[in-house]
Amino acid sequence: MQKNTLKSGIEISEVGLGCMSLGTDVNHAETIIDEAVQQGITYFDTADLYDYGENEKIVGKLLKKYQNQNDIVIGSKVGNHFNKETKEHYWDPSKEHIMRSMKESLQRLDLEQLDLYMLHGGTIEDNKDETIEAFERLKEEGLIKTYGISSIRPNVIDYYLKNSNIETIMMQFSLLDNRPEDLLEQIDQHGVKVLARGPVSKGLLTSKSTEVLEKKFKDGLLDYNYSDLTDTISKLNSEYDNLSAVTFNYLKSFNALGSIITGASSPKQLVDSIQNYHETLTEEQIKHARSIVKNLEYTNHLS
Repeated sequence: MQKNTLKSGIEISEVGLGCMSLGTDVNHAETIIDEAVQQGITYFDTADLYDYGENEKIVGKLLKKYQNQNDIVIGSKVGNHFNKETKEHYWDPSKEHIMRSMKESLQRLDLEQLDLYMLHGGTIEDNKDETIEAFERLKEEGLIKTYGISSIRPNVIDYYLKNSNIETIMMQFSLLDNRPEDLLEQIDQHGVKVLARGPVSKGLLTSKSTEVLEKKFKDGLLDYNYSDLTDTISKLNSEYDNLSAVTFNYLKSFNALGSIITGASSPKQLVDSIQNYHETLTEEQIKHARSIVKNLEYTNHLS
């Protein structure tokens, strides 16, 4: 599998496993983690908020047997105070919270150093310089190798690109949700890599697109009303046999791409995703697919 290199030299597989959907059954999660490694995935993405810490524990435990493979990269995210018992959480990007949470995440992951640590959200009103100071301190102390943010807010992304040493930006990005296109040139100029989450748009860009559309998207999606979405999916299905391969190829066409973050609830689902990733489309096929969908733009959090 193709690997892409971050500014720090860390190499991540072009498909990463989003671990949020692993669940809490360790034995079942192990079948997915093992399949991911067999398929060439080296980047595993988790967060302290996923299952209120349990996801980090499971990911750390199941990747332990691959610890001698120095190409395995683990990323986690921070920024939410949470109560495991009440399932309540609230936003806190303070230095104090980040420093404390990092140590708790390392303990759950059973690591001495985390490869990639990301801010799990953020607003323009946050004390961003304090947040950046926390990540820089963690780097100085050797607790993390590098850091990034998870955000779809242009004003937040712009600030971190100009005022920090982030190396990754996780954002919702697919053929249907192509809003990040407007930001990619700036992101690429800073040498930052995009971690694209939601590549199949909650199942709309899969073989089950029609079923998913009728079940989950009666209210439409972003700038698409239900009628628009129905027409667009129908048009794509009439011209392409594999919508997942189309969106994967679309994402791979951008220089700023670091990794496509795909979830999996079973080993088979993961294998299917990898097969879709490896299916190659021509540049013309990708351009034509892009011409079928709407040109979306961010309309909030611009300044």
